[in-house]
Amino acid sequence: MWSKPTYLMHHTFVRSIISLKLIMSLASSAAYRYIHSYKGLSRESWMLSVVMFINRSGAMVLPFMTMFITSGLGYTLKEAGYVMTCFGIGSLIGSWLGGFLSDRVGSYRVQWLSLFTSVPIYCVMPHFRSLEAICVALLLLSIVTECLRPANSVAIQLFAKPGNLTRAFSLNRLAINLGFSVGPGIGGLLMAISFDLLFYMNAIGNLIAGIVFVLFFRGRKKRNELPTAVAQAKNKPQADRNPYTDKPFILFTVFCMLYCVGFLQLLNTVPVYYQHIQLSEKAIGIVLAYSGLVIVLLEMPLVGLLEKKWSVTRVLAIGTLLTGSSYLVYNINQSLAMVYLSLTLLSVGEILVFPFMSTVTALSSGERNRGAYMGMQGLAVAIGFIVSPLIGTSIADSYGYSTLWFFVGGLLMVGAIGFRYCTKRLVGENF
Repeated sequence: MWSKPTYLMHHTFVRSIISLKLIMSLASSAAYRYIHSYKGLSRESWMLSVVMFINRSGAMVLPFMTMFITSGLGYTLKEAGYVMTCFGIGSLIGSWLGGFLSDRVGSYRVQWLSLFTSVPIYCVMPHFRSLEAICVALLLLSIVTECLRPANSVAIQLFAKPGNLTRAFSLNRLAINLGFSVGPGIGGLLMAISFDLLFYMNAIGNLIAGIVFVLFFRGRKKRNELPTAVAQAKNKPQADRNPYTDKPFILFTVFCMLYCVGFLQLLNTVPVYYQHIQLSEKAIGIVLAYSGLVIVLLEMPLVGLLEKKWSVTRVLAIGTLLTGSSYLVYNINQSLAMVYLSLTLLSVGEILVFPFMSTVTALSSGERNRGAYMGMQGLAVAIGFIVSPLIGTSIADSYGYSTLWFFVGGLLMVGAIGFRYCTKRLVGENF
C-alpha cells in the first residue's frame, strides 16, 4: 500500500500527464484544421494571391506620403490633404476603369498593364517637387494601380475551384493584408536612408509582380464558369445584367459603402483615439499588430467553416453587427482590456464581411460584366476611404469620441439590417 503523500503525488502526476495529452491533442486538432483550411484551393488562386502580396508589399509609399509632403518638401498638412484627396479620386476612377476594361479586353491584360505601367510612374515620382505636379502624378498613379483590384477579383472568379470561391477571395485578402503589414516596415527602414528609395522599391516590387504574373498566366485557360444566382432565379440571359441598373445590387453597394465608412475608422480616428486615452506609440503598435495576428490566425479557418454552415446573408449581417459592437465597446470604459476586446470583435467582423461581400458581387454578375460588378464594389470601398475620415474627424472634433462611437455603431446596425434584406434578394437564400 502507498502512503497518502505518495498516493497524492502519483495522482497529481497522472492528472498532469492527462492534462498535457489533452492540451497536445487540442493543439494538434487546431493545427490540422488551420492547415486544412488552405487545402483545395487552385494553383491559380494561390498565384493571384502571391502577385497581390508582392504588389502590396511594394506599395510602401502611401503610409509615408504625408510625411514626405510635409517634412520632406515643406508643405502644410492641409496641402498634404489635397494630395491625398487626389489619391482617393484616382482610386475611384481606377476601380471603375479596371472593371470596365476587364470586361472589354480581359482581366489578364488589365493586370499586367497595371503592374508594368506603374513602374515608370514610380520611377519619375521623386523628381516632382511642385504641389500641382505631385497631385497630378499621384492621381495618375492611383488610377493605374487601382485598376489591378477589380481585374484581380475577376481572375479569382475565373480560376477558383467550384465551391471554393469565398475561400479564394479570403486568401487573396489575407495576402493583401500581409503585404500592407510588410510594406510599411520595409518602408520605414528605407526612409531612414532616402525617401526616394521608397519610390524605386515600389517600382521594383511591381516589376517583379508583373513578371511573375505573366510567366504563370500567359496562355492559361480559365478553370470554370461561375453560376449567376439572380440570372438563374429569373431565367434571364447573363448578358442582360448591368450593375448600373441592377437596383438590388446598387442597394447592396450602398450598404457596402456604409460598412466601409464605419470599418475604416480603424485607419483614421481610432489611432488618434488611442493617443487620446494616453496609450503610448509602442502600445498602439502592439495593439494594431494584434489585430493583424487575429486575422492571420482566424480568417481562413473561420471562412472555410462558415461558408458550409451559414448562408451568405447571415454571415454578412452578423459580421456587420460584430463590427458595430466593436466601436460601442469603447464607450464602456477606456481600459486596455476594452481596446483588445474591441479589436477582437472588429477583426472577426472584418473576416466575416469582406470575403463574403466579394462572393455576393461575383454571384450577382453576368458572364460579360464581371469586371463592371467588381468595379462597383471597388467604388464603394474607395468612397468609404474618402468619406470615412471626413465624417469621423468632424464628429470627434465637434461632439467627442463617445458620440462618434455611438454614431458608427448605429450606422453599422443599419448596415446589418440592409445586408439582411438586400443580400437575400441577390443570392436567393434564406437567413
